[in-house]
Amino acid sequence: MVPLPIQFLLFILVGWVSRQQQDVIEHLKAENRALHEQLGGRRLRFTDAQRRRLARKAKPLGRRRLREISPIVTPDTLLRWYRELVAQKYDGSAARGPGRPRIAGVIHKWILEMASDNPRWGYTRIQGALANLGYTVGRNTIKRVLAENGIDPAGRRP
Repeated sequence: MVPLPIQFLLFILVGWVSRQQQDVIEHLKAENRALHEQLGGRRLRFTDAQRRRLARKAKPLGRRRLREISPIVTPDTLLRWYRELVAQKYDGSAARGPGRPRIAGVIHKWILEMASDNPRWGYTRIQGALANLGYTVGRNTIKRVLAENGIDPAGRRP
């Protein structure tokens, strides 16, 4: 248990900090009203980055509290910006498709080049040569790449 004098000091400190924050909020509200008056009915144009920043700050406040502080744009607009610019990142539309990713184009090129330059090399030998170059590729991947490009296995290549 905290001694009573310390509790009293903490209570005063918390009240002072809260009052300071309230003063800042009141100042910003007055500043906001002054800017509204200067704008008149003119529209402001925002970049997507500015919209995103405003929307992120507006979302936790909610529609009712946003109406109280009279933002530059309507609360509905701020919440729409949140849905369109912030929440779209998490809607799942950018999810990868099923299956393993394709091999890099440079590896594909190396496989074809090695197979055509060295007709007696099989899948395992090409796999070892690629490993020496720092690439890890499975034998079946090499088999698939050669088959897709119409190159026969090592024993049947000219």
